[in-house]
This record gives sequence, structure tokens and C-alpha cells, in this order.
Amino acid sequence: MSNASAESPEQEHSADDLILLFNDLFETSENTRLVRGDAEPIYLPANENVSFNQIVFAHGFFSSALHEISHWLIAGESRRQFVDYGYWYETDGRDAKQQQEFEQVEVKPQAIEWILSAACQKKFRVSVDNLNGEQTDSSPFKQAVYQQVMAYCQSGLNIRAESVRQKLAGFYQAPNKLNADYFQRNDLD
Repeated sequence: MSNASAESPEQEHSADDLILLFNDLFETSENTRLVRGDAEPIYLPANENVSFNQIVFAHGFFSSALHEISHWLIAGESRRQFVDYGYWYETDGRDAKQQQEFEQVEVKPQAIEWILSAACQKKFRVSVDNLNGEQTDSSPFKQAVYQQVMAYCQSGLNIRAESVRQKLAGFYQAPNKLNADYFQRNDLD
């Protein structure tokens, strides 16, 4: 393996690869495709104009794709019938209370994203996604994400999430076992 990953990690983490890997798993079985978007990410269920479900990620960013996949992996079948899974989302500029609500619903998706990032051998960064809002202490959120990862390492992932993790680990030649030793709380700081 070359040393290129240390010099330019984005070269080895192409959103196009992620699209192919995800679609190979779920385009037929779940009628769902990962799609590069130009603006805000969104999940769009199939409708009269488009015959397949779309996980649209922002601006072709690899990390955005992993994050949006994570939301899809958590959403149950009934939630996947609604635009953005039928959930509330308050955009950037949240006050402290709104930010706390945002962080509560983001713990599991960001934990899954961290696990998928590790399978890609890519650094994960927690996102509080509130650059223009009231500043809050992100330490409790980071701790909650870490604890959720530890819980997943102990109990395992759902079938869809595990299949994505294994597919990515195989492609990126990462260890194929979900192991708590791969995740350290201080990696989130």
C-alpha cells in the first residue's frame, strides 16, 4: 500500500466509489440510490416522477455521503416513506434549546458515521452543525456519540448498517471486525 493516504487522503476517498458501493448493496434490494447533490442533503422517497428512493448528499462531499447514509441506515421502513424520514430539522442558527434537541437526534447517526468512517480508514469529525447559532459546549455531545459507538460495538449493528460497514472495510482494506479498540474518545477532540 502506498503512502499516498498520508499526503492526500481525499484522493483515496472518492464519493464516486461510495456511490458505487452503496448502490451495489441497495439499488435493487431496497430500490434506493445514493445521489450526489448540489445543495442541502435530503432523503427523497420514490414518487410518481422518480421510481427509486434517493439519498442526496451535499456538494459531492464524501463525509456528507457517509452522514446521509447513516441516517438512512437508522430509519425504519415506515420512516423511509417520508421526505427526510418525516423528521424535524432546524437549520443552522439554532438557539441552545434547539441545539440540544438537534444533538439528541444526531447521536446515533453520528455514531454510525464514525463506524463507517473507520471502515473507510478516514478521520471522523463530530458535527454540531450550528455555525451561525448560539455556541454551546460540544463535550457532552461528543461523549454521547462515543458511548453510542461503544454500545454498537457491544450489541452490533442492524443488518443494513453491518452490510455497509463490511463492504466499506473490504474496499478500503480496513479491519473487518467492529471493535471498540478502534474508537477513542479523545479522537473526537
